[in-house]
Amino acid sequence: MITNRIGLFNYILPVLLLFSIVVTVNAETLTVYSGRSKSLVEPIIKQFEQETGIQVKVSYANTTQLAATLLTEGDKSPAALFWAQDAGALGAVSEKEMFEKLPDSILGKVPSDFRDVKGFWVATSGRARVLAYSPERVKMEELPESIFDLAQPMWKDRVGWAPTNASFQAFVTALRMQVGEERAEKWLRGMKANGVKKYAKNTPIIEALAAGEIDLGLPNHYYLLRFKKGDSSYPVAQTFFKADDPGNLVNVAGIGILKRSDNKAAALKFVEFLLAAKAQQYFTSDVFEYPVIDGVIPNANLLPLSELLEVAPTFDLNQMDDLEGTLDLLRRVEIL
Repeated sequence: MITNRIGLFNYILPVLLLFSIVVTVNAETLTVYSGRSKSLVEPIIKQFEQETGIQVKVSYANTTQLAATLLTEGDKSPAALFWAQDAGALGAVSEKEMFEKLPDSILGKVPSDFRDVKGFWVATSGRARVLAYSPERVKMEELPESIFDLAQPMWKDRVGWAPTNASFQAFVTALRMQVGEERAEKWLRGMKANGVKKYAKNTPIIEALAAGEIDLGLPNHYYLLRFKKGDSSYPVAQTFFKADDPGNLVNVAGIGILKRSDNKAAALKFVEFLLAAKAQQYFTSDVFEYPVIDGVIPNANLLPLSELLEVAPTFDLNQMDDLEGTLDLLRRVEIL
């Protein structure tokens, strides 16, 4: 009896090994470089894996760092997709002709303002830069009308920003394009001289406002909303500067398919999934970002997109590809 069982095992084992090899070979795997935080996008990535059977290997890092990595790796990069936190990083990679042009079926889903003019990347969600503040220490009538007012003496040692954050760097790129290099540098130097406080990310800015470390901060709009979701009385508020001020920049998170990808069909499925109603509803309802397609139930906590665009500066996101110029400026001013 034991001999028979051993014989049967010796017969089955090679079959099992062969089956394992076949499964491994047939499994589709995508490598994604994600400048989006793991806590924000992992749930939707897991859902994509479950629905498609495609495995997703994600490398999470700062968007600017990932863009630099892609430019260094070139055709040797293992990435099939670059999911960036801002349009500037996407533009920098696109400028080096590293993205595959997306089909019209994808591009047509998103408004022209939220995609690459040449069709190499597309937005997956939208966000706005805001002025966060402490309503306990700053009266409404005291709030600055322009981002340039933050360098005034009355705000000395009272403002916080996150200069290493990709969203802030994208804002500086847009600022350079809108007002010129000289004025942008003058503002940065004025802020530094005025004692602006550095934070690693946007979330610590909100926490610093609540703790009384600062009175004003420059984050993206959705960070405070996440705090308010858990505590509606959280002691921080946010607003916009006057209409068309550079501080009200509306930016996007977006994605592009790398030319060197050896599985473009699966990569395209991933992009299509992110632009489908289910994922767009997740970004709006759970992440508090703006959807980039029609037919999504609005989040009551968000200013309607039409009203948001009324206060936003008129600016073409395709002009944000000079990321290196921004990094050079921030280093020259000794902010990085």
